[in-house]
Amino acid sequence: MFKTPIAAVVLAIELFSLDLTFASLLPLLMASISSVLTSYFFLGDETLFSFNVVDKFTINDAAPYILLGLGTSIGSIYFTKIYFAVYSFFDRFKTPFLKVLVGGLTIGVMLYFIPPLYGEGLSFTKDLFEGDHLQALGATPFDDFIDNIWVVIALLVGFTIFKTFAMTITFAAGGVGGVIIPTMVMGSALGNVVAKVLNNLGLGLQVSEANFTLVGMAGLIAGVIHAPLTAIFLIAEITGGYELFIPLMITVAISFLITKQSMEHTIYTRELAERGDLLTHDRDQNVLTLMTLESVIEKNFKPIHPEMTLGDMLHEGVSKSTRNLFPVIDDNRILVGIVLLDDIREFMFDTSLYETMKVQNFMHNPPEHIIFEKDNMKAVMQKFQNTEAWNLPVIKDGKYLGFVSKSKLLTAYRRKLINFTR
Repeated sequence: MFKTPIAAVVLAIELFSLDLTFASLLPLLMASISSVLTSYFFLGDETLFSFNVVDKFTINDAAPYILLGLGTSIGSIYFTKIYFAVYSFFDRFKTPFLKVLVGGLTIGVMLYFIPPLYGEGLSFTKDLFEGDHLQALGATPFDDFIDNIWVVIALLVGFTIFKTFAMTITFAAGGVGGVIIPTMVMGSALGNVVAKVLNNLGLGLQVSEANFTLVGMAGLIAGVIHAPLTAIFLIAEITGGYELFIPLMITVAISFLITKQSMEHTIYTRELAERGDLLTHDRDQNVLTLMTLESVIEKNFKPIHPEMTLGDMLHEGVSKSTRNLFPVIDDNRILVGIVLLDDIREFMFDTSLYETMKVQNFMHNPPEHIIFEKDNMKAVMQKFQNTEAWNLPVIKDGKYLGFVSKSKLLTAYRRKLINFTR
């Protein structure tokens, strides 16, 4: 889409915290190069934005770019919180019609006051690059006051604030679209606002509005999706603005560090994290995420009934089993306890007890249960660690399903770890 093959690979690695192994890198490289070649074939090699660096970076610009990093970090936190809040609000509506009705009316009101909110906003950003904020804002109800630079700044601030609402309401009401371009457009407005404020405070500062517009895009992307390297390479590649690497690095680093401390997960990764499906740089977590509970369940344990006599248990259970543990199952296949071979060892050769003692005299509760519908592999591993057990029963729909043994679990873990890091 952006003709940025390097940024595409870096995005996948940063966004989903992939380990940079040959196994994970090669598919990313192949996907990226095939995509960008297809884009070149049909659309040519023009970049999304045409940007020429006129104002070079100097050491005196470092402090303003630090300020821009602070601004984009605040904007990133705001963006993320509004995104989830709007989705939560629209989840209250039970029918798609109500979502469309409320969403359409809300966006209509916002577009009346701030027309540039309509569409992706690429032309808006291009106009800011060219220094034409009047063309970027278009016709508004405040045209009589547009000669006042502070009115222009206020309108740009309004655009920055409500762009998040417009984008998220569109999605939440049933529309489709991407996140990165609206983030870039919002970041360009935020960067332009910071530059205009600095230039008009009367402090003798004079910063490049075009450069701040560009770097603001990177700062917001880094904060919103927690991908600082992606933000740097993406903006540099789509604009050809490689001469601004230092201010890009300053703003992006500050924005990312502050946002990462405030927001653990991004709009891309939060749902994955809540489901326990998020890969991270924690290799142990990655391996557990890739493992499935069903693959380690063993069903070759011989079940016995609580009313079964000791003699029947020895003849029907112990003599026909290769395991030293027996699940006690009632008529409804509900697990009521377990019996270990050690529990009956001192009685199993006393034939006088075969008809008088029953399974319920020996059984006891397992140290923990694994719930098939609820527990992921990380929870299963934690239960083994907490109980120091060698076998734990698995319950599905309230009924006995099988056991997970520590030996099979660790064997499967080691096999998956080898495959993951190969």
